[in-house]
Amino acid sequence: MTLKVTESEQDGWIVVRAAGELDLVTSPVLRQRVHDAVAEGRHDLVLDLSDVFFCDSSGVGVLIATRRLLRSCQGRLRLILPARGALDGSHVNRVLSALGVRRLFDVYPDAAAAVNEETAPLSA
Repeated sequence: MTLKVTESEQDGWIVVRAAGELDLVTSPVLRQRVHDAVAEGRHDLVLDLSDVFFCDSSGVGVLIATRRLLRSCQGRLRLILPARGALDGSHVNRVLSALGVRRLFDVYPDAAAAVNEETAPLSA
């Protein structure tokens, strides 16, 4: 059970990329990275989850908490959940859809689309 989290800046957005499993053991790593970014005054955040091949309810909880946190500070959250990401398709996209919370997020196919103010999110 591992999760690799990296971040970069792109067009004024902080892009946090997660790769691996987002579960009870690893989700605090992503939660902390998000909190650190917000504490540094970064309120426009892209979470790239295209290389997350497993996500359980604690991972979904981190995503919902991140959305709530950014909304509370007038920030913006965008997710990257490509139709075919990770191994056999975006696991996170399927989990969010199955739980009925996919519509809560602005989802984009890649970082270039996510940071582009002209690009509309993918439909839920």
